[in-house]
Amino acid sequence: MIARAQDGLLLAARLLLAAALLPTGIARALNVSGFALTLAGSGVPAPNAVATLAVIVQVFGPLALILGVLPRLTGLALAGFAAATALVLHAFWLFSGPAAVSERTLMLADLGLAGGFLIYALAGPGAWSWQGWRRSSSPRPAAKAAARSGGSKASANANRPKRTARAA
Repeated sequence: MIARAQDGLLLAARLLLAAALLPTGIARALNVSGFALTLAGSGVPAPNAVATLAVIVQVFGPLALILGVLPRLTGLALAGFAAATALVLHAFWLFSGPAAVSERTLMLADLGLAGGFLIYALAGPGAWSWQGWRRSSSPRPAAKAAARSGGSKASANANRPKRTARAA
């Protein structure tokens, strides 16, 4: 019961994290040149290449997150992307007044997302994911060994520690 609840919460967390990036990624994919102009205005070198790479990460990363594919790589890549976005696009120290407060809030939100992606990279996607499905459909190593040896009781006890006779 608890495992099912945990898997459900992990799925909900993956969907919420993906929802934070995917709509913006799709919008940027539809206007990569406009995003490149925004990056050029922020002083980013090679803005067209960076914009293209960012769109790829921001569209395919959340899709991999939703499906639970390569969780460590996906989590680390999305965490790096969110942290870089926070630092490059939300430099609140360059502003004053309400604009600085708004940019600082956006920067902290992106850093919070980066933390969520790092937790995902460590915790994994859970059983309700591509990775969980692959694990459940592949035979367990102990089952493979039992199948090879004919499933005898002696082979099942082979991995248990042996008791030694105590001297009296």
